[in-house]
Formats: sequence, C-alpha cells, structure tokens
Amino acid sequence: MVDTITMVLGLLAGAGIAGVGFLLMSKKSSKQDIVQVKPSLEGNQEIESAKNEAKQIILDAKDEAIKVKEEAEKDTKETKARLDEVYNKIKEIEQRENNLNQQKGSLDKKTKEVEDLKQEQIRKLEEVSSLTKEEAKNLMLQNLEKTLSNEVAKKIKESEEEIATNVDQKSKEILVDAMHSASTDYVAEYTISTVKLSDKDIKGRIIGKEGRNIKAFEDITGVNVDFEDETEVRLSSFDSVRREVARLSMEKLLKDGRIHPARIEEVVKKTQSEVDKIILEAGERLCQEVGVYNLPKELVSKLGHFKFRTSYGQNMIQHTLEETKMGSKIANEIGANVTITKLACLLHDIGKVITDKDGNHIELGAQYLKKFNLPSTVISAVAEHHDDKPSTVEGVIVQIADSISGSRPGARYEDFENFVKRMRDLETTATSFDGVEKAYAISAGRELRVIVKPEDIADSQAVNLSHQIAKKIESEQTFPGTVKVIVIRETRSVSTAT
Repeated sequence: MVDTITMVLGLLAGAGIAGVGFLLMSKKSSKQDIVQVKPSLEGNQEIESAKNEAKQIILDAKDEAIKVKEEAEKDTKETKARLDEVYNKIKEIEQRENNLNQQKGSLDKKTKEVEDLKQEQIRKLEEVSSLTKEEAKNLMLQNLEKTLSNEVAKKIKESEEEIATNVDQKSKEILVDAMHSASTDYVAEYTISTVKLSDKDIKGRIIGKEGRNIKAFEDITGVNVDFEDETEVRLSSFDSVRREVARLSMEKLLKDGRIHPARIEEVVKKTQSEVDKIILEAGERLCQEVGVYNLPKELVSKLGHFKFRTSYGQNMIQHTLEETKMGSKIANEIGANVTITKLACLLHDIGKVITDKDGNHIELGAQYLKKFNLPSTVISAVAEHHDDKPSTVEGVIVQIADSISGSRPGARYEDFENFVKRMRDLETTATSFDGVEKAYAISAGRELRVIVKPEDIADSQAVNLSHQIAKKIESEQTFPGTVKVIVIRETRSVSTAT
C-alpha cells in the first residue's frame, strides 16, 4: 500500500512541473499557445485520474483495515469467551474435588464408627452368650442355612422352570429333526457264531483222530470249538473278527469234506484274506455313507472292524452310522463345526476294536487317533464323549448323539445279571443318603423313585436331595441315556371314629 501512495505522489509532482512550464511559455506566439494548451489539458485529466485512483486506493485500504480490525476484535472476543469457559470448568472441578474430599472424610469417619460399633457388639455378644467369635459365626451360619433352605429350593425350581420354558421346545425340535434324518431301516443285529451240521456223523470228522483236527483248528483260528448241541458247532472268542474267520472257515471245510490240519491251515489263511478285504470294504462304505473321505487306509480298515463288533447287541456299523447322521444334523442346526462333529462321531468308538492293548475304549481310541495327525478337537471329543462336561461344543454333540443312538428302544440289550446289578446299584446309591426310607428303580433304570421319611426331610430339602442323588449317580455309575430321580415325601394322618 505504501508503494502505491508513493507512485501517486510522484505523478502529482510531475503534473505540477508541467504546469509551471506551461506558464513560462505563455508569452510565445498564439500558434505556439494553441499548441501548448493541448498538452496542458491532457495533463489535468491525468492528474484527476490519478487523484481518483489514489482516493479509491485509500478507501480500499481503509476498508481492508476495518475488516482486519473487526476480525481481530472477533477473535479476541472468542478467545476471551473460551478462556472464561475453561476458567469456569476449572473452578467447577475444584469445587467437586473439594466436595469429594469432604465426603470421603465423612465416609471414613462413619466407617470407623461402624467398625468400632461392630467390634463392641461382638464383644458384648461374646460376653452374653459365652461363645467365641468362631462359635457364634458357625451358629449364625447354621441358622441362616435353615432359614434360606426354602429360598434355595424355590430358586432351584424357578431356574428349572425357566430353562425348561426357553430351551425344551427348541431342543425337542432339533433332536426330533436329527433323529428323523438319521433313521435307518434295520433292527438290531445280534451275531451268533454257530455253524449248523447237516449230518451228525460229521462231528467225528471235525474232531479228528485223538482230537487233532479240532486242536489244529483252535490253534490256527484262536477260537474255542464247542459241541453242546448235536446239530451245531459253537465258536467262542472275545475277538469278533477271529470268530467270523473261524465261522467262514468251518463252513468251507464242511462243504469241502476234506478236514485235516494241512487243509484247515490252508482254508483259514485264505479266509483271513477274504475277511480283511470285507473289513476294508465295510470301512470304505461306512465313510462314504457319512461323507468322510481321504482317511488313512489303516484307519478305514479299523472302522471296518465295526461290522463284526456289537455293543450290548447293537451293531457298531449301524450305531456309528446313526450317530454320525444325527450329530451332523445337530451341528448344522446350532451352527457348530459340522466337519469336526462328523469326524468325531465316526471315530468315537474306535477304541472298542483295539484288542491288542489293555485299557478302556476311550483311552485306547484317543491314543490310537493321535498318530494320524487328526485335529485336536476331534481327539478331545473322542476322549470326552463319556465325560460330564466336554470341553467343546462338538464334544457335547457327540455325547448327545451317542446317548440317543444307544438308548433308543430296541437299540441295545444287556444280560440279566448286569441288568440286575445296575438296578441294585441305583437303589443302593439312593438309600445311602440320610432320611431315605426306600428307593425303587423302574422303567429299566431310567427312573429312580426315592421315598423319604417326612419327619427327617422337609419339602425344601427334598428338592436338594434329588439333585444330590442325581449328581452321585452321574459321578459313580455308567448308564445308557438318562436317569430321572423323583423324591417323594408323603405324610398321612389317620384317626378312627368310634
């Protein structure tokens, strides 16, 4: 702006000098005067234009200065307002801090007064009751437990009703749908290793001279041969595959008619190869039916052994097929990992066909599967499918599907002695609790009715007792499906009118 003003003043100065020159030359001739007037007029116009331009520049500069000043004043006001706001907030925070310090001091004082009063009351109670602090504490806890027993039973009942209301219907729908999807057209397959004799005289040929044939047959096949019935040969062995090899070999020998140690060895060896092929095909067919592929050949062959293995009379191939279909359906419904669940269901009982090592089928199965580099979740589900609390949701599904398949009507059977023992164990567990008068296991052990002494067990205690009995059964006994524990408390008053 200063440069502009300087330029204007320079123009004005130049115009003044031109005017002075004009006056000095005025005395010349008129022709010259006319010539000199024209430049003078042009100089005046330039002066006027320069003046106007200077004025405009000055006005613009003033406007610009006014704007700058207004903006500066506005920024100053805003800054001042912000400073005032910050100052007010600081004062407010300081005031709150002071109030909190005052409240804290008051609270500490009251806390100390309460603690002093508590200690004084404890001292007075000890003096009045002649009890120590620990004795009084135990007495109060006992009284509190009795007082709250009704509340505890009420809470348990309310929780059970709430769970049943929210979960029961949905779980029923999922399980029914899963069972419907896994339904198969078969009845339980009970394998009996017997071979019918077409002729009574052939029995002697089987035994051979001085029993050499039957001895050679037992040594080669690893089974016991029994002739309790004149019309059949019974083959017994804990290994179902051995038993099947022996059965097929015996049928071939009887059909061929040539029975001697060399022929027995030849037939058994050939039959063993055929059975191995049958086992592998059975394993492959099982894997294909459930949609599991690319398993190692050794593992597939081990699954094929299920064809000749039963559990409580339930064929293992059918049980595994049924369980895997149900488990996959449940996993799909609730959003669990279907692949892991399917594989775990397929392999959960693999330990039952491992006969060359000692141990229960859960430990043997988990140990055997570790060498195939399977996912850890699959192995944990196999290892925990009989535990109370599996570590994964897939393990829970395997346990549920296994229970459904094994406990459905007609799936399994057990011998009379084991059945009686299981019923007695259930009743003995219930009667081991104080206040229980009688216990009856009914519905094949799926329901346990417990009758308590009404003078010893209150209504509120009956609810707790049913839970305690159920927990003890879960931890100490093995049973198919579920066991419902029903505690019955009944009082009767009898009067006679005469």
